[in-house]
Amino acid sequence: MRPIALRLATGLLLAAGLLTLLPQPAAAIPAFARQTGMSCNTCHAAVPKLNSFGEDFAANGYRLPNWKENRESFGDERLALPPSVPLAVRIQGFGQLREADRAAADEEAANADFQAPYFIKLLGGAPLTEHINAYFYGIFAEKGENGSVLIEDAWIRHDDIFGTGVELQLGQFQVSDLMFPREVRLPFQDYIPYRMAGITYDRGLLLGRGFGPVSLSLGVTNGNGIDESRTLTASGYERPDHSFDNNDQKAVFGRLGFDIAGVGLGLFGYTGQQPNAFQQEMDNIDGSPTLPEHIADKRIVGLDLSGQVGGSVYWYFQGLYNQWNDFLVEGEDYSWWGGFAGVDWILSREWAFSLLYNYADADDFDEVRLSDNLAGLQATDFDTSVGGDPLADTRYDGINLNTLTLTGSYYFATNVRGVVEANYDFQDTDDFAHLERSHYLLLGLDAAF
Repeated sequence: MRPIALRLATGLLLAAGLLTLLPQPAAAIPAFARQTGMSCNTCHAAVPKLNSFGEDFAANGYRLPNWKENRESFGDERLALPPSVPLAVRIQGFGQLREADRAAADEEAANADFQAPYFIKLLGGAPLTEHINAYFYGIFAEKGENGSVLIEDAWIRHDDIFGTGVELQLGQFQVSDLMFPREVRLPFQDYIPYRMAGITYDRGLLLGRGFGPVSLSLGVTNGNGIDESRTLTASGYERPDHSFDNNDQKAVFGRLGFDIAGVGLGLFGYTGQQPNAFQQEMDNIDGSPTLPEHIADKRIVGLDLSGQVGGSVYWYFQGLYNQWNDFLVEGEDYSWWGGFAGVDWILSREWAFSLLYNYADADDFDEVRLSDNLAGLQATDFDTSVGGDPLADTRYDGINLNTLTLTGSYYFATNVRGVVEANYDFQDTDDFAHLERSHYLLLGLDAAF
């Protein structure tokens, strides 16, 4: 067994032994539990992972049939306020040991990091009327950054527009939530292909309708994330309008879902535009050749599968094919594909285990023809040629991904869990953008209250 594998295995065994000596679970009290008077494990198979009841509860706008019973009306029959502000806090803290197989032998090969707090989030959500509900969360600290607040999810939803049964959601949300929501995953490790494909947080409008075992969702977003993008000149005297959008062409996406004998199947499609990232980089490099400014087209198709074995094992799969047209140079199209697969095993009220595999193939980005005007910019290794046209590696081969992650969760309480996670990176370090293979062992706490 290699030294890193031995260290990871030993660390997991020691951590698991220590966790078995800790207190047993108690009742949880985050925001929705306070509103409904029910324990968090009513909606969660293992916090934060939702069970089928939790998914239905969220789809129903966080309402139970008697949701108005404890509401405050103050004599106004059209008012139904919760008796207290429906807020909750989630906090995570970790310690991480990371070791890398580096291409350069003289570089540091290991480090340890206290990532505490990893993040602190304030969450809020509640039903407002029989058909309208709202949800948001803000990050007060994340990955060591302090001094700023970032709002990620923030939306209002109506679940029956004009009595048609169509749901409408307006605000900030993750496009990938149509498949597998990242915020309720058990592993610390991310669903990385979603981030590589650029289908996480964005601003827009989402419509959805169920037809028995079939569901249809359609959405439109700005297509450029959730940061402020530009300042426009507005009407009025010296009154600039701070715009969120610098993409005149919106992104359009949708998912068609099926429930077939207990197996969830989804077909996803996305089309939009994004600025040419390579051109933006070159604008900041002195002496770089002038490339034509243009907007890159982005197309994505995806397949997702999910199911359950017995009452305790959940499995899921996501595949994505991406095509970025005109991304580096106008007239050149590039494609890549990736996905992930995982299994969650809820062993008991105290223990849950997860296995997650992430993979991506940079495909056309592995090597780019030098006739694409890339010579000397991101190319250092000219190793082959096609028809006399040299090929060069570029940093975009960093899309290549090949990791396996094992996570163990121990629940001190329903809303407090200890996390032990080991990640092994199989990626070949011969790739230009992969100077190292990075493995890690992580231990920490994840709590909500």
